Parts: sequence; C-alpha cells; structure tokens
Amino acid sequence: MNYIKIFAPATVANVSCGFDSLGFAIDNVGDTMTFEKTKEKGVRITAITGAELPFDVTKNAAGVVALAMLKKHPVDFGITISIHKGYAPGSGLGSSAASAGGAAFGVNALLGNPFSNLALTQFAMLGEEATCGSPIADNVSAAIYGGFVLVRSYTPLDIVSLPVPSELRLVAIHPQVEVKTKDARDVLPKEIPLKSAVTQWANVGGLISGLYSDNYELISNSLTDIIVEPVRKKLIPHFDSVKKAAIEAGALGAGISGSGPTIFALCRGNEVAKEVYKAIKETYQETGIDFHMIQSEINTQGIQILEQN
Repeated sequence: MNYIKIFAPATVANVSCGFDSLGFAIDNVGDTMTFEKTKEKGVRITAITGAELPFDVTKNAAGVVALAMLKKHPVDFGITISIHKGYAPGSGLGSSAASAGGAAFGVNALLGNPFSNLALTQFAMLGEEATCGSPIADNVSAAIYGGFVLVRSYTPLDIVSLPVPSELRLVAIHPQVEVKTKDARDVLPKEIPLKSAVTQWANVGGLISGLYSDNYELISNSLTDIIVEPVRKKLIPHFDSVKKAAIEAGALGAGISGSGPTIFALCRGNEVAKEVYKAIKETYQETGIDFHMIQSEINTQGIQILEQN
C-alpha cells in the first residue's frame, strides 16, 4: 500500500461516571486524514485545514505518533500526512485523539499493519501527551477500537471493548466557549470520600452491565457523576439548564464530554434523540452564546478506510 485516506472519529470520554476510563466513538463527526509513502525518509505534514495546528511534526499529535512508529519499525521510505479537522480543537470531543489515533492507524497501514490495536493505542497516547500533557487512553482507544471502550488498566495497558445497544443515540451541544484542559484538571478534588468512591464505581459497573444487557433503565440510572461533574460544570455556562432540558425531553442521561465544554446526552431511539436535540437547542438559543450541535449513532467501527492504493 502506498496511499490511504481515513476517517478518524470524534469521541466522548468519561461518560459521566467513568472518569479517564470510559469512552465511545461518534459516527458522523471526525477528521479526514491522508498518508502517502515518499522516497524521502522521515515524516512531513503537508496540509492542515479546519484548524490552526503546528506543521512541526515534533509538536503535532499526528507527527509525534508517526515519528514514534517509524523509530520502532524502521523503513526505507518516508510518509507525508494531510489533516482536515472536521471539528474544533478544545471542544471536549477528543480532537487531538482523532489526529493521534488516525495517525497510528494510517501509518500502520503503510507499514503493512505490524501493530495491534493495543499497540496503536499506546502510540496514540504519545500524541495525547505531547499536545495535552497527559498520556490518557480513553479518547484514543475509543477512536481506534470504535464503540464503547473501558480502559481497565494503564499499567499494563488493558483496553476492553464493550457492546453498544442498537437503539443508543447521541445528542451533543458544543457551546462556543473555551475550557482549557489544565483548568478542568485543576478543579478536580485531590481527595474523595469513600462513600462517594463507592457510589461512583458502582455506577461504572451498572453502566457496563446495562451495555451488555441492553438494559436502558440501568444505563440511565448509572449515568451519574458525583465526583467530577459537580466541580467542572461551573466552567460550562448553563450546564444545569441543558442537562435538565435533555432529561425532561427523555434522555437517558447527560454529562460533560471529556473536559468540556461539550455536553452530551445519550438517548434511546431516533425519535427521543430528535426531541432531546430540539429541547437542548431551544434552551441554549436563549443564552446568547453561539453553539454547534450533533445528533449521531454510536460509531461501532472506529477508524474507517475511505480510499487506498
């Protein structure tokens, strides 16, 4: 293979109760990336559209990943990368993770697919660390594996693919405000009462059980975050109003996507999703803040090949 064009999906991480350990891929929002072999060795980024990102491969998430992979698996050719960002960095939808995960997938294809999805996740985490400061796996693993994922362990890295109930749908709103990842990390509590920890991990267990059993009531009851959401929601204007509107319109639950400012809602079925979309939109139109909205199925495939030769 000399050329490949891919779609790398946006992702929702944390999923309320699963801070840094749960994530899922979005079906219709993401980045389009191309990878092509060249005679000149090394990695070059030749085009970036849709966002202002560095062309320096040592500072770009995709470039960092590609360099690490070629160091691990030396070849007698180089690779050029183009990136079209389908959504804004800093949205809380895994923007750097889409680039990092997409780079791992695309470079692996040109190398002849020597690396497993777990290894691709480890490479993609280097891109996350370079751009966000932390080698977090929830977003990148969701993009690479597709569907829902559980990061069961970081040492050693262990990713578990979870089933996706067929009627599960996503509605999300991205208010056009900035929430810096550092600020979202700084507000996190340093200590957690045991009672709160027990409640939180019980909800993680309930959510996973609900995914396996197609139990939408259990999923709904488990989409509760009593540790992170209460402190982070203060960074997102009108969060409580959006969540209230979503749930009153029939959403199973709602919460913060990643570190925000995107707010996600999970719904059962297209009709409920339409009502939730409408309710959230009407609520936020009254705030005077610009926003973008998403309605989507869950992406169960992960990164998709669009062209190759």
